[in-house]
Amino acid sequence: MKKITFSFLILITFFINGCEEVVQVDLNTAPPKLVIEASINWQKGTNGNIQKIKLTTTTDFYNPVIPKVSGATVFIKNSSDRIFNFIETPKTGEYLCSDFSPALNETYTLTVIHNNNTYKATETLKSVAPITKIIQNNTGGFTGKDIEIKTYFNDPAEESNYYFYKYAYSNQLKSNYYTDVDTFFQGNEFFSLSQNDELKSGDQVEITHFGISKTYYNYLSVLVSIAGNGGGGPFQSPPATVRGNIINTTDFSNYPLGYFALSEVDSKKYIIE
Repeated sequence: MKKITFSFLILITFFINGCEEVVQVDLNTAPPKLVIEASINWQKGTNGNIQKIKLTTTTDFYNPVIPKVSGATVFIKNSSDRIFNFIETPKTGEYLCSDFSPALNETYTLTVIHNNNTYKATETLKSVAPITKIIQNNTGGFTGKDIEIKTYFNDPAEESNYYFYKYAYSNQLKSNYYTDVDTFFQGNEFFSLSQNDELKSGDQVEITHFGISKTYYNYLSVLVSIAGNGGGGPFQSPPATVRGNIINTTDFSNYPLGYFALSEVDSKKYIIE
C-alpha cells in the first residue's frame, strides 16, 4: 500500500510539473499618458524648501521599465504670483525645487509643459494636527493576536479636516494607507490605527499623518479602495483609470494621470516593544 501511494505521488508531481507553462496574453496597448507625481509635503519642524515632482508615462503591461519624461517645464505659482521653478536632474524625470515656500491655507497652481501640451492644477496647502502619543496593544484584531498601534492627535474644532495615514513597516515591503474625515470626532482627541499580525519586538513602524483637502480625500479614498488596504498602497497602477485634478488645457481629452496635492505632514518612528 505504501509503494502504491509513493508511486502515485511521483506521478502526480510529474504531471503538475509537466503542465507548468508561462502563458503571455496579448493585451491591447493604449497610447501612453503622462503621469504627474506632484505631492508637496511639508514636514512639521522643517522649512519645506526642498520639493520634488516626478514625470513618467504609462507603458504596456509587460514592460518592467517605467518611461521617464525629460525636457519638461515645471513650476508652481502661489497666490502672490511668486514662481517656484522645478529643474530636472538630467535624464531622471525628477524635477527639483530648492526654494519652495510653503504656507498653510495658501493656494498654489502647478504648471507642466511637455510636448506642446500645458497641464495645470490648483490646490490649497492643508494643515495637520500634531501626533501626541503612540500606544501599543499586543492583543488587537479579531483574533486577539495582532499588534495594534494607535497614533493619537487632537483634531481642530474650528473646521472640517481630512486626513491621510501611512504606516510603513521595517519588516515588510508593503505599507498600509488609510483615509479619514473628522465628521464623528471633530474637535476631539482621535487616532489612526494599524493592526498587523506580522510584527514582532524590535520592528520599526514609521507613521505619517497628512493633512489633505476634501477633493484629495475623495481621490485617495477611491485609490485605497481599489488597491486594498494592505495591497501595496494607492500608488500602484489601479485596474481602472481614476482621474485627478490636473487638466490638459491644450487638449482636454488628453488628460494626465496623477494629482497635485499639498500637505503639512507629521511623522513619527516607533519601535515595537
